[in-house]
Amino acid sequence: MSALLEAPSLASINVNSELFAAINDAVNKAIDMCGTKVRCVGISGVPTQETGVVTGMIGVYGKVSGFVTVNMAERFAIRAVEGLLQDHYGKLCSQVIDGAGEITNIIVGGVKSALSKTDWAFSQITVPSVIVGQNFTIAYSRGLEFLTVTFEHDDAEAIRPEDRTLQVSMSLLAL
Repeated sequence: MSALLEAPSLASINVNSELFAAINDAVNKAIDMCGTKVRCVGISGVPTQETGVVTGMIGVYGKVSGFVTVNMAERFAIRAVEGLLQDHYGKLCSQVIDGAGEITNIIVGGVKSALSKTDWAFSQITVPSVIVGQNFTIAYSRGLEFLTVTFEHDDAEAIRPEDRTLQVSMSLLAL
């Protein structure tokens, strides 16, 4: 006799389904613009370690205030930016860093649009900042609505799982 394992529902892991849907849809549309695909492989309602090398960060404000971060593995950032700009860079360079900021902007714009008619709407976003490096920690205040969604890139040439990851984290405070 075999048993099928059921995936946990969003309610069972205590995350906001509106925020998850907004992130999931925005990421899939943005990465599709880069000529590639991703799939969701993890969801967390608490902050997780930023494992990638390139992190785009955008502040949001309106009915809510907070931040959205898009953390990418170096290989993921290079491949996504190459697809978006239809050019070859092969390594982390200023164009890839600028492109990672643009991908962050596209994702946050998609989230903004998806949440526009909800209690989580924000009307303004800041210019993206891009952090390059590892082993940093972002500290979050208590009382924020927090969500991290982890995606895996369909890069068949990436051998290590950590080379295929993209994490989008959102921390919001209702005003």
